[in-house]
Amino acid sequence: MEQEEWDLIIKPKNKWYQLDLGAIWKYRDLLLLLVRRDFVSVYKQTILGPLWFFIQPVITSLTFTFIFSGIANISTDGNPALLFYIGGVTIWTYFSDCLTKTSSTFITNAGVFGKVYFPRLIVPLSVLVSNLIKFAVQFSIFILVWIYYLSTSDTLHPVWSLMWILPLLVLMMAGLGFGFGILISSLTTKYRDLTFLIGFGVQLLMYASSVVLPISSMSPKVQFIMLLNPLTSIIESFKYVFLGSGFYEPFWLLYSAGIMIVLIAISVIAFSKVEKSFMDTV
Repeated sequence: MEQEEWDLIIKPKNKWYQLDLGAIWKYRDLLLLLVRRDFVSVYKQTILGPLWFFIQPVITSLTFTFIFSGIANISTDGNPALLFYIGGVTIWTYFSDCLTKTSSTFITNAGVFGKVYFPRLIVPLSVLVSNLIKFAVQFSIFILVWIYYLSTSDTLHPVWSLMWILPLLVLMMAGLGFGFGILISSLTTKYRDLTFLIGFGVQLLMYASSVVLPISSMSPKVQFIMLLNPLTSIIESFKYVFLGSGFYEPFWLLYSAGIMIVLIAISVIAFSKVEKSFMDTV
């Protein structure tokens, strides 16, 4: 009897290290469709639509400028307050969006996961890409404000020789958001309490990441504690490159990159393990 040939063979994964990352490339068309869905569906039925991409960072930055610079008189390293805060908010928002949206991967997509097969990592990866589009829009706002102050003020001293690290900083923010997000997503299938802590935790993490308060105004001991947070050196480096003031140290960027790599490895393994049986608990 002639043996049948199959176009696609789906096999169970018996080992924890069998991640089958190559399948993600095979389903790249689905990835693009999910990116389009994520980008379009959020603002499809809103009055202002994609204008929220512009409104959110501007309002947040103006609020920070009024409260922290105007009322609290917190240092901005000698930079224009609006530019200082909009820079931190721009890159921070990309991380926070990646984290919060990937952290609910299993819960929000349980209906789809239970009906059709595809690599589950496609969903959180689509969040990273769709949020990257949002980041590009918000980054353009920052650039416009930056150009304005660059041409009207002599307080800015951009480090042009370090502009090349910008893609690396964005990549590390994406990696940390992805790693934390899918790790939390894996845990929330059993521990739903985490879903209530995400919004609160992300807000606290922002204040511990030098978005609002530059570490140059802190004591050496507090600076060290702040730099243990892998997000701090990324945000500080972003500000240092464009503003010329702040903290930049390659060692701490390597530290952040190392944390990101370890976090992604652990998170992907946990995610792969949970996806086998999560339908029993969700």
